[in-house]
Amino acid sequence: MLSLLFPQSQSVLALILLTQISLSLPPFVPSFSSLRAVSESRSHVTSPHGDPDIPETMWFEHAIRWQMRHHDETLITESVKVLKEGPDFYIPVSNTTGLVRSPHEYPQYYLAEPWVFSFLTIYMFFLILIGIPVNLFTLCVTVLHKNLRTPVYYMLVNMTMADLIVIVVSFPFTMHAAMHGYFVHGQVGCNFEGFFTVHGTQISLWSLVVLAVERFMVSCKPDIDIRFRRKFIVKGISFTWLMAFSCSLPPLFEWSRYIPEGLQCSCGVDYYTLKPDLFNESFINYMFTVHLVIPLTVISLCFGRLLCVVNNDTFNKNERDANCLTVLLTLGFFMCWLPYASFGWHIFSNQGSAFSPFAMTLTSFFAKSSVLYNPLICIYMDKQLRQCMVITLCQGKNPFADKVGASASSSVSSGSAAPA
Repeated sequence: MLSLLFPQSQSVLALILLTQISLSLPPFVPSFSSLRAVSESRSHVTSPHGDPDIPETMWFEHAIRWQMRHHDETLITESVKVLKEGPDFYIPVSNTTGLVRSPHEYPQYYLAEPWVFSFLTIYMFFLILIGIPVNLFTLCVTVLHKNLRTPVYYMLVNMTMADLIVIVVSFPFTMHAAMHGYFVHGQVGCNFEGFFTVHGTQISLWSLVVLAVERFMVSCKPDIDIRFRRKFIVKGISFTWLMAFSCSLPPLFEWSRYIPEGLQCSCGVDYYTLKPDLFNESFINYMFTVHLVIPLTVISLCFGRLLCVVNNDTFNKNERDANCLTVLLTLGFFMCWLPYASFGWHIFSNQGSAFSPFAMTLTSFFAKSSVLYNPLICIYMDKQLRQCMVITLCQGKNPFADKVGASASSSVSSGSAAPA
């Protein structure tokens, strides 16, 4: 029976396990490096059923299952934990059943029913279908109409471009992975998708920081020179991209890593392991401090001032509208991303604790919806932007305005005021 279960070189491993069980010693289960050394010593791996080319973990699992049938299962809990983690993935579930497989090679239907992955596919398709035209149209209208070329809109254009990058480059990878039930693009695709998601998100975050500081300066000194404000915003845009790169690039250069997360059909920074060889702990602390706590603190301090002057009569309506727009954009962004960031920090600060992959996916995919909120909030809050959109669609005319409104809308293209 032993020769049937463990043919060829595997019988050595089986003999070790059987000997230790008979002596009531703690079971010895070799590490992946030991298993790999054994597998490399043979040119061909054969399963217990005679099937060739079985992955090296397969025959190891047969040994584990045989041991579980003949010995106390609690003694091998630590042994099977190693199977849920690989060099480029970590799946937060118990692997005592031997079901866990690499998310780059096998469908992950043991984490959720297939219909859940189908729903995620439809959800991502919806974000792509709505997000691209809405963001692209907002970007085109803002660029075409000169009266919208104000400091606030400079930064809104920057945020819209970041959202478009995420939608066009990153979301198709996620949708395709959800369609297949696992991340079919491999580690290279995971790095690609994770990089652009983090990069676009950080551009939006730091754009809100720069916008909050600009609004703070205007609230302190309402008569500040518009040329100074424009220069400040232009430099601020460069700053947002620099800070985004400082967060998205390190995992590509082995300071932390990008791995599949949740249901394993999207990628993000590794919150799950300390990974000393990649200095993962220091990167997560750096990311949460520099790229979350500091921006949130700066925005909160600036908004404290804005809320004090939002109804101040010394500010014209356009300035007050710009302040309200900035506040709503920031609230929308953090409403989407704080649940995901909080869950990630909980996982990191409670290493080894159980959590639901579905819950992680829920917060992650909800955060992705932020790409729709920026343009929708701008359209809802800014009447001037709505007028410009109607004029663009109707080739220079606003058919929904009355005579007074029509004369006002006709002046839009010649330079009427927009939010400062």
